[in-house]
Amino acid sequence: DRIINQAIEEGVSTKEIEDKYIDAFTEDTAKLNVKPACVHPRVIDHIDEIIEFVEVLIEKGYAYESQGDVYYRTRRFEKYGQLSNKSLDELEVGASQRTGDEQNKKEDPIDFALWKAAKEGEVSWESPWGAGRPGWHIECSVMASKHLGETIDIHAGGQDLEFPHHENEIAQSEAKTGETFANYWMHNAYLTVGESGEKMSKSLKNFVTAHELMEEVDPEVVRFALATTHYRHPMPFNETILQDAKSNLSKLKASFNNVTFRLDTAVESLEDDEEYLKELAQIKEQFEKGMDDDFNTANGITAVYSLVKWLNAYIEKNTVSKTVLTAALDLLKLLMGVFGLELGEKEVLDEEIETLINERNEARKNRDFKRSDEIRDSLKAQGIILEDTSQ
Repeated sequence: DRIINQAIEEGVSTKEIEDKYIDAFTEDTAKLNVKPACVHPRVIDHIDEIIEFVEVLIEKGYAYESQGDVYYRTRRFEKYGQLSNKSLDELEVGASQRTGDEQNKKEDPIDFALWKAAKEGEVSWESPWGAGRPGWHIECSVMASKHLGETIDIHAGGQDLEFPHHENEIAQSEAKTGETFANYWMHNAYLTVGESGEKMSKSLKNFVTAHELMEEVDPEVVRFALATTHYRHPMPFNETILQDAKSNLSKLKASFNNVTFRLDTAVESLEDDEEYLKELAQIKEQFEKGMDDDFNTANGITAVYSLVKWLNAYIEKNTVSKTVLTAALDLLKLLMGVFGLELGEKEVLDEEIETLINERNEARKNRDFKRSDEIRDSLKAQGIILEDTSQ
């Protein structure tokens, strides 16, 4: 409905609206280091499968045609409402308050549309019930079953999709196949704003888009802030959260770089390597235990901080082992990779900046601290932070 309305408003085709938002989505998720899926199905490429799916539901008595529309018989599906803990009586009270032509076409006010008859000027496809288009919920059931199978492992989405969208997906899919639709459901909570914890939403006009935010804030920082908050917990989205994420991510990167630097002066191995490697294994176990508890990212990132603290202490030793440092760096990269974050230098510094760094090293050696500080401040203004360590 939204695509059709916007296409009419802008005087363009529905495909142009679709392409615009798909391109924007792809651009923003790439910046956030969200890996693309193996398949990105589109509804317009699955119309035949949708029609076939609806025909099976009609044959089984779970759906019926009414004046060119097709509706799902909600009461026929005994498990309806179990995911969202809603009763049919409660739903009937809400549905009975709705009015309009569509409600008059239904056998029961709580039935929902699988196929909608075309209105003048709308995009449509031919079907056994006349020209029309699919309902919102049926699209997802059809594409999921085609590309992932009759039963999928994990189904995710925002809390606002739990009802009616996910409830309807279950009803449609399980009525057709007789199989469990999804083994696990993961619903992420809302972003909130303001002291009252108000939900961020378009209707309240209190939202910021990811695209706008990433024009001002490093996408890695945005990702770190989101990824390290438990997905079922509402997240207050404000400047403090972003600053904390920026600071913590900076410390993680600094530690990674310091350890990488110490590799050059490390010996191949030391007698106490096994002892340290066991401690690293314990930290990894702590991380896995936290993340195995419904993706408890707060406990997971705590294990990462423990690893960094451990590393910072280890590299203060006069002699360090390359075996231990390499294992620790690999573990840090592995754990941060779970959060979709990459550590380490991404760019080679250009010659001018390298020259300034060398000049500063000379100034420090000659105890010209004024010039040393000037260069450090100049580089900081360019977003480059120099850290002086004992090595």
